[in-house]
Amino acid sequence: MTPSGAPAPRPLRTPTVAIIGAGVSGLCMAIRLRGIGVETFTIHEKGHAVGGTWRDNTYPGLYCDVPSRYFQYSFAPNPDWTRVFSPGPEIGRYLRDVADRHGITDRITFGSEITEGRWVDGRWRLSGPDGPVGDADFVFTGCGFLHRPSIPDLPGLDAFAGPTFHSSAWDHGVDLADARVGIVGMGSTAVQVVTALAGSTRSLTQFARTPQWILPLPNRRYTRLARWAYRRFPGLNDRAYRGHRWLFERVVVTALVHDGWQRRLVAAICRRRLRTIRDPDLRRRLTPTYAAGCKRLIVSTGYHRAIQHPDVAFVDDAIDRIEPRGVRTADGTLHELDVLVLATGFDTQALVRPTEFVGPDGRRLSDAWADGPRGYRTVAVPGLPNLLMAMGPNSPVNASSMVNVAETQVGYAIDLVQRWRRGEVDAVAPTEDAARRFTDDARSALTGTVWVTGCDSWYMGPDGTPQIWPWLPDRHRRMLAHVELEDFEELGERTDGRAAEPVGGRSPE
Repeated sequence: MTPSGAPAPRPLRTPTVAIIGAGVSGLCMAIRLRGIGVETFTIHEKGHAVGGTWRDNTYPGLYCDVPSRYFQYSFAPNPDWTRVFSPGPEIGRYLRDVADRHGITDRITFGSEITEGRWVDGRWRLSGPDGPVGDADFVFTGCGFLHRPSIPDLPGLDAFAGPTFHSSAWDHGVDLADARVGIVGMGSTAVQVVTALAGSTRSLTQFARTPQWILPLPNRRYTRLARWAYRRFPGLNDRAYRGHRWLFERVVVTALVHDGWQRRLVAAICRRRLRTIRDPDLRRRLTPTYAAGCKRLIVSTGYHRAIQHPDVAFVDDAIDRIEPRGVRTADGTLHELDVLVLATGFDTQALVRPTEFVGPDGRRLSDAWADGPRGYRTVAVPGLPNLLMAMGPNSPVNASSMVNVAETQVGYAIDLVQRWRRGEVDAVAPTEDAARRFTDDARSALTGTVWVTGCDSWYMGPDGTPQIWPWLPDRHRRMLAHVELEDFEELGERTDGRAAEPVGGRSPE
């Protein structure tokens, strides 16, 4: 008893936390755990360096399509960004520096791929290709959604005689200076590669079936004076972060969610840029037939200039097959090539897969997601206790900063971990009803968004419905501001010896 007669507070429990992935989300989770005094965590990283997609992707012209001062941790501002939209190598260096400064790097087990998590005796038992790797009270997946390359099913792809590689595994040993290079794809990566390589190869041919809208936001350099000011006056970093977030979300993201002046403005800017294409036939072939933003907007000021270079060709005929000497299109033309690059994006519906998770009642994640990823509030899945996700189903990845999204989801995970430490919860997962309500609300809210105006995008799930966050990002931040225990249920016996009981409405002892 305390001197006042109240029961002595129960000592905090110490959770063991397994973090999968050492990218933006995984590093954030580790830093936040350390911030609440939890040191019993391990980061499992299948690669051999931090950075995730910013480690793997090194293709020419790589940059982020979200402003630098918004695409950074709010708690770790970088005063030295060189451009408004960060080049890929700078983001990689930033993430490595953050990991080092927060003492996280030595907590990472590199070359550690997690293939399965199975709930055994009240904990997650994790396994890799070579067998068990450890147990944990919580698992946090920071795998992202751009980690499984999408390889197109092109007949004869293996028959091509020259080097062939996906853009996420760029072969820098291949000399392109005197090569006839083919780029398959029309997404952000393809646009960045074409813009970077135009005029530096013998020829460059882009194969793309569907044109995309290009938003020409200028990528100006930060001057030395500006970088000095950000270092000298730290408060400027916070103001810039908030300012860029407000501007990007209130104009670009709002254009996607609501049919208002923002949508008309974005469409007008994109259409005006198309008028810089001098050849009427090329302009027609580069003009999409769907609304701007239905597919992810591509940020570029140089692509329309690059595609008009004398040594660059745009081919929108379907690819019939790949032959040893090049690409044969449906019109019978053989486009002879020396190098073939697949800038064909990623399987954005994979999320944490192919890693399998099996809950206490035998429920498998693969079964739960047989018809596409579904979950609770972007962070959890019914039947899988103490499994928390970054970039889970319906996350706001449409045009937001993934760093900001990760911080929001990590904050929610930390809240649940803290409740576990205090003994308020033990093995909890969202109820089926709570997850269903969230999914139904998200589907209903799609009405009026640009994603249902008629296009086929990587947002689409197997049933043809966009699986995306249909509201503004600030709703996501409010929704995950704290855990609502009434949406959760205890699964199995508690590991602290108390009987399992409904979570909703229980007060901490």
